[in-house]
Amino acid sequence: MIRKEDVFPIGRIGKPHGIKGEVSFHFDDDIFDRLDSDYLILEVDGILVPFFMEEYRFRNDSTVLVKFCDIDMQEQARQLTHCDVFFERSKAEEEEEGELSWAQIIGFSVVDSASGQPVGTISSVDDSTINTLFEVVTPDGKDVLIPASDDLIEDVNTHQRTITLHIPEGLLSI
Repeated sequence: MIRKEDVFPIGRIGKPHGIKGEVSFHFDDDIFDRLDSDYLILEVDGILVPFFMEEYRFRNDSTVLVKFCDIDMQEQARQLTHCDVFFERSKAEEEEEGELSWAQIIGFSVVDSASGQPVGTISSVDDSTINTLFEVVTPDGKDVLIPASDDLIEDVNTHQRTITLHIPEGLLSI
């Protein structure tokens, strides 16, 4: 059984394309192509299920058309519409030593280097502007934005899934 903490999100399945079971896949991270993966993990009815790819082709910089094995009709493809797509952390870490994408760090704990205390868990990364931000959920459920600057990142531990940051004084009280 695939556990949620063993994967990270890389995109979402869109609409079926054509009548032979192809679907559009809108991705945030192209790790499936960089590592030449045979399968993607889809969340179907709350269960993480591997789907082997027969073939895929890029439609643009953020969308591919995917043909999954044993999905041969438009109706079968339609059942996958809006499924979230994930990639295995262990496979990504084995292949890309030292190079983590923003998508891979979702779920990591943020630790304040000054106090050594956990601040919260990264729920998403906002890289839509020049200043990338970690969106962190604190233990009490509060959302906090923390700059994802190289100057503030002191350590990344992929095995413990933690990022130690030098958090400027007063930032967490905003």
